[in-house]
Amino acid sequence: MKKPSFAFAASAVAFALGALVTAGAAQADTLAKIKGSGAVTMGVRESSGALSYTLGDGKFAGFHVEICTRVLADIQKQLGLPKLDVKYQAVTSTNRIPLVQNGTVDIECGSTTNNAARQKDVAFAVTTYVEEVRIAVKANSGITSIAQLANKNVATTSGTTSVQLLRRHERANGVDFKEVNGKDHADSFLMLESGRADAFVMDGQILAGNIARSKNPADFRIVGEVLSVEPIAIMMRKDDPAFKKAVDTSIMALMKSGEIAKLYDKWFMQPIPPTNTRVGLPASEATKAAWAAPNDKPVEEYAKK
Repeated sequence: MKKPSFAFAASAVAFALGALVTAGAAQADTLAKIKGSGAVTMGVRESSGALSYTLGDGKFAGFHVEICTRVLADIQKQLGLPKLDVKYQAVTSTNRIPLVQNGTVDIECGSTTNNAARQKDVAFAVTTYVEEVRIAVKANSGITSIAQLANKNVATTSGTTSVQLLRRHERANGVDFKEVNGKDHADSFLMLESGRADAFVMDGQILAGNIARSKNPADFRIVGEVLSVEPIAIMMRKDDPAFKKAVDTSIMALMKSGEIAKLYDKWFMQPIPPTNTRVGLPASEATKAAWAAPNDKPVEEYAKK
């Protein structure tokens, strides 16, 4: 068989690369993708506190899930679609960014911190929640500070930055502990609940949500120093300004009208399904400030003094 010429092979490679570039460009136009398919995929979490969690049977709920539902309803009107099929895709801390990048998920409505490193790979909507990273322990453990974590097992969730924040904290200097990883937040909390971990380091609302839904909430306590203040935001593909504008415009309308504060009260201060337990975590001043002056600043901006 005659070998293909170098020119033919080169042109074939060029064609393939061109096709990949074209596919990538098409994928970045999320509004066109939604309009053409009449469908959109929302990335959701199974145990991210009151921000995003599962109700079972493929149903999801939470503060960010409802915000995204409102956003997608506005986008449906913008595109003139008589119907929009909203599909749910459960994501984890480990796979959430790749699934947004490869087009599996169009809008991720979980508990993702907006930071400078992630902004290189994805885009974030304006901040809707400002988190404090804290430590949860058993109430009878006697642990009240970072210094008391020496020689303890500390749980966190794979793909998150919480333990790195703990290790970098000035009061963790010289404190040697063992890190144990849960596959998701529920798994990490189970480690604490079952005694396999002495502490669980994570976003305060995730800790509060898991404690509220536990068999005996009084058995747990959130203690110690605030490790970090982090902007949490809805995530989408990078380099898609039209879609980001549509998402931001919808969210900022919720902020301006005061509706976002009502949604926060619904999910954090009132009993929520499926167990009708109450998280009981009032909106922080930092969260209220983010609503008053909408921005998509990364956590590094919050760290500046």
